[in-house]
Amino acid sequence: MAMWKLTAIQVVILGSLFLQNVCGRRDPEMACGACKALVDEIDYAIKQVDPREMIDVGSFRVLPDGSQKQTKVPYATSEVHLMEVLETVCEKMKDYALSTDPANQRKTYIRFNNREGENEPKELSHISISAEVSSRLRHACEEVADDHEEEIIHLFTNKQNNIHYKLCGHHAELCHDLVEVPLRDEL
Repeated sequence: MAMWKLTAIQVVILGSLFLQNVCGRRDPEMACGACKALVDEIDYAIKQVDPREMIDVGSFRVLPDGSQKQTKVPYATSEVHLMEVLETVCEKMKDYALSTDPANQRKTYIRFNNREGENEPKELSHISISAEVSSRLRHACEEVADDHEEEIIHLFTNKQNNIHYKLCGHHAELCHDLVEVPLRDEL
């Protein structure tokens, strides 16, 4: 009986190591593509909100003098709005496809469907539209969003520049081909 327990424990350990190695392996190109697409989709969602729309943030607690410490911030880049966007942003990965550069076989993920109000034609050469790729990209997007939620919110609420680099290249370390673009003042 003791031999059986030892074997069962070994099977569980080996099985979990196998699953970690096979299922847990992250495709670096897909993770990078998901991160870039996530940033693009959040940025687009922010731009769809009226910039004049404001929201009260701060404490709703009444202070001893009867006042409340609240400030108005733009709703588009508020933590509330960004949390709402993060809940559904990865669903947009269904509009992305795998694009392979024939010269160097480099894989990227591009949006193949126009957004509402966009009428310009998309360049659709060298792409592969697949439900499997969209599903895997969505899963990678959800991982990025879950693992880096605080940093995403911080970057967008503080209206940072070069978010692709700061999130995908520097913070999440998913895109090694991104470089920091200096601001005009730094040139």
